[in-house]
Order: sequence, then C-alpha cells, then structure tokens
Amino acid sequence: MKSFFPKINQVILIIVIVQFLLTAAFGFMSPFFAVYVTEQIKGGTVAIVGFAITIYWTTKSILQLLVARYIDKNHGEIDDFYFYLAGGFLNAIFVSLYYFATQPLHIYVLHFLIGIADAMLVPPFYAIFSRHLDKGQEGFEWATYSSFSLGAGSAIGAAVGGVLATLIGFRAVFLIIGMLAFITSLILLFLRPYILPKIVDGRPRLFIDKTKA
Repeated sequence: MKSFFPKINQVILIIVIVQFLLTAAFGFMSPFFAVYVTEQIKGGTVAIVGFAITIYWTTKSILQLLVARYIDKNHGEIDDFYFYLAGGFLNAIFVSLYYFATQPLHIYVLHFLIGIADAMLVPPFYAIFSRHLDKGQEGFEWATYSSFSLGAGSAIGAAVGGVLATLIGFRAVFLIIGMLAFITSLILLFLRPYILPKIVDGRPRLFIDKTKA
C-alpha cells in the first residue's frame, strides 16, 4: 500500500525548500512596507506604494516572457539554472538597498530592479520544477509547493516580519531579508548535479515514471 505522502525527488525537494525560504524572507515586508514608505520616505504616500507595485508587476510581466522564450529555445537546463541563480542573488542585493532609500524615486527604481530579478527567477523555476515532476504525482508535488512554499512561507514571513519591524525597525529588516535571500540562493547550488544537458520531449532524460513503479 502506497503512503499518502509519496517520496519526491531531490530536485523538487530543493526547489520547494528554496521557494519556501524566499517567500518567507520577502514576506517579512508585507506587514510594514506601506508604513515604511509613508513614514520614512520623504514625501511618501500610499499612492507611491501603488505606483511602485505597478512598476514591479509591469516590469516582471514583460521581461519574464522574454526570459522564458530564451530558455525554451536552448537545449538542456544549464541556462535555466544560471538564470534562476542570478535572479536569487540579484533579489538579495536589491532588497538590501531599501535600507538606504530616502526618496520616492529610490522606491520606484528598486521595485523596477526587483521586477527584473524576479523575471529572471520565475520562468526557470517553473521550467525546472515542471520537467522534474514525478509522473503520477504531479498534482501532489504542485500542491506541496503551493502549501509549503507559498502558504506556509507567506504566513511565517508575515508574522516574523511584523515582529522584527517592531523590535529592530523597518530598515534593519531589509538587511535581514537580503541576507536570508543570499543564503537561500546558495542552496540552489545543490541543484547543479541534477541539471541535465539533454532534454527529450520537454523532459530530462532521468524523468521518473512512478506509475510503472
């Protein structure tokens, strides 16, 4: 009799852990970012927060299509891997720079830069994750990502972020987020041995068909 919680492969496990930690780290911002802008940015208003979010989503939404097309046209996963890695490290750098922000322009520029970083990170994440799903348990592994990486990560990040902002101040939290994002990105290096140079029919050669196990 199969266990209700089937064993998942190393690639999926590493990505779920990485995405959980990144979501939790950036979730630190959610409880206080609007307050940070209105109280600590000269001339900061709620409208500036809205415009900054618009800049982020516009940048990410456009550029990730270009990144996706690029990595889809190349054989193998090595380009996916390096885009994923670069996006993680750039996110760590850019979010840390909020510590120094004093003007609305700084907020706009940083949201633009983080949009670029996420555009580099998201398409390869989906590509690698999708190719390495264990056949016969795709739904469970996507649900694991949703529940653990998105759900638990967001919940923990919001709770911890609110406490940290109260204890040490808004600006210091950005440095903590940057450090956590940097350390988390290092975990991606554990993916390197599983990154395959050859893709057959859209999947790595070592794709596991567990329906035949």
